[in-house]
Parts: sequence; C-alpha cells; structure tokens
Amino acid sequence: MPGRGRRTLIVTASMGAGHDTVAAELARRATASGHEPHVVDLLELLPYGLGTGLRRCYRASVRHFPWAYAGVYGAFLRTGTGPRPSGVPLARLAAGRLTALVDRLDIDVVVSVFHLAAQLTGHLRQRGGLRVPSAVLLIDFAVHRQWLHPGNDRYLCLTDRAASEVRRALGTPVVTTGPVVSPAFLTPAAGAARWRERFTGLAPGRPAVLLSAGAWGAASRPVGTARLLAGAGYLPVVLCGRNERLLARLDGVPSVLALDWVEDMPGLLAACHALVDNAAGQTAVQALASSLPVVGHRPLPGHGAEGVRRMAELGLSEYAGDGRALLTALGRLPAGGRERAERAARGHALFRHDPMEYVAGL
Repeated sequence: MPGRGRRTLIVTASMGAGHDTVAAELARRATASGHEPHVVDLLELLPYGLGTGLRRCYRASVRHFPWAYAGVYGAFLRTGTGPRPSGVPLARLAAGRLTALVDRLDIDVVVSVFHLAAQLTGHLRQRGGLRVPSAVLLIDFAVHRQWLHPGNDRYLCLTDRAASEVRRALGTPVVTTGPVVSPAFLTPAAGAARWRERFTGLAPGRPAVLLSAGAWGAASRPVGTARLLAGAGYLPVVLCGRNERLLARLDGVPSVLALDWVEDMPGLLAACHALVDNAAGQTAVQALASSLPVVGHRPLPGHGAEGVRRMAELGLSEYAGDGRALLTALGRLPAGGRERAERAARGHALFRHDPMEYVAGL
C-alpha cells in the first residue's frame, strides 16, 4: 500500500537468549524508522512439538553432555569438504506456516537471525516458494555451514573475515555491518554506580570479574574458575542465567557473587573489570560495545569454541587455555592501561552500520 512502512518479518529461535535479543533490537530499530516489524520463533513454526524437543535437547546437551553437542556440531555444522547432512529437511517442515504468515501479514522482507531459518528462507527463495526477499544476519564470529544457503538474497556479517567466507562459499551479496546491540551499551550506563557500590560493599578493593554462562547457565567448571579468581584477589560475579541449580551451587562459595537473570546488563558490564566468556555470543558483543575487555576461557564445544578462538584471532579478546593463562590475561588489563584502551578501540570499530538499512534496501 502506498505510504505504509515496510513490513519486516524477523525469524529468530528461542535457543538461549542471544537470537531473541538480536531480533528484539532489530524490531526496535525498524519501528524507530517508521516500519512495521513482526518477530516469529522458528521453533514455534515446526510441527509436532519438534521445536520444543529441539530446544530441550540442545539445552540438556550444552548443560550436561557437551560431548554430545560437539558430535552434532561436527556432523552438521562444522565447515569442511565432503558430504554432510543438511538442515534443510528439518527446516522445510516449517515452510507452510512461514509462507502463510508472510502472506497474511503482507510482509515485504524476511530477516533470519538463526541458522535453520536461513536454511529455510534460502530453500524457499531458490524454489520460488517465498515471494519476498530474504536477508540473513549472521550473528556468529565463526561461520558454520548451516548459516549458508545460496538462495538468500543478502548476508549481513559481524566482521570482514566472516563476510569473505560467506562470499567465497556462496557468491551472494554480503555486507559487513557489525554486531547488533541496544544503544544503551554504547553510551555511559546510569546503573554502573549502583553495581560498583554493591561490589564495594561485598569485597572492598577487589576488581569485579564477570563470568558469563549464558541464558541457560551452561559452563564448564564455573565453581573452580570462580574460586581461582577469588583466590587471586578478584570478585567473581557469575551470571547464572535461568539455571537455578548453578545459582544454588555458587551461593555457598565464599567471596563469589552469583546472579540470576539480570535486567541491567549495560550497568553491570560498565562496572566490571573484565568479562570471562565461554561462547562469543551476545554477552561478549555487549561487552565489546561497553569497552569491557573479554577473555575467552573454557569455551562451550562447537560454535562456542570456534567463536571464542575467532574473536581472539581478530584481536577482539584474548584466549586463556588454563587457569594460569586466565590470571595472566586479566593482569594485563589494568584500568587506564594501553592494552585495555587498544582492545576497546578494536571492539568499537566493529559497530559499523545499522543492518536494518540494508534490509530496507531489499
């Protein structure tokens, strides 16, 4: 209809909180530009309860059986030569509901922020089943094969290296936009003072080091890492997400602050000395936006490990392979130090463009 804003369908997946956080920020930006966003969870489009089962299996594997997820990643997602199983057959089960939604809402463009959604939209575009353009916002630092499908019209990537890999694999138009975070992470955080007061009250003189376990509280030996940091004179602040068992385990550890779900992440990040990260996901990206140094340690298997190492290769973080390396890395990051400032500058340089401008251009 003449004069109406573009209607954008953003396809996410409730696998943790990272994809949904990106989708929500894209929707906010679309609304601010006068367009009409709609967000849908791909897992809810899958029939027979498959989406719920997929989410539960993934959560159980990263929390309790990381070796199982490593096997799945190696078979389905890891890049490399030779025939591999494809995500298309599973994603196709959501095709009818997705195309019906596109027609009912009179959508102008579809944006995928989850790899199975990228497989589905690429498949439909390639076969004429999706009448509107499809963009993929590839939110990982390390590109795995399930993000890649030649049927999609445009890819938006975090880094030039990721964009080069997509371009080489698909020949599809690619733009390096950088990550997507709320503007609150790129400006001074009002809540930082309250967090600093809390830290000082608990452990005067101890720099707060944030340990991220993601929305599901999935981490390798978090209690041991927290004790190591506390013994070295830091205040470990552990993000337990929605993992009540992890929260209960850490609550009894001396000199450790365990947190459940945190609403004021901009303030918390701004008040900490560093982030110890295991997944190279949204918390790491938010830390880069907040000028908080990131140290990768004990990464989750699969895309977590590859992302953590890729961030380090790009100079955006440092990878610490053991406890001694972790303490050494943190010791190189004094307030006002040169390395800290250089890391912050490299992190801020990632945030180049608003992906929604390129989506609107489709």
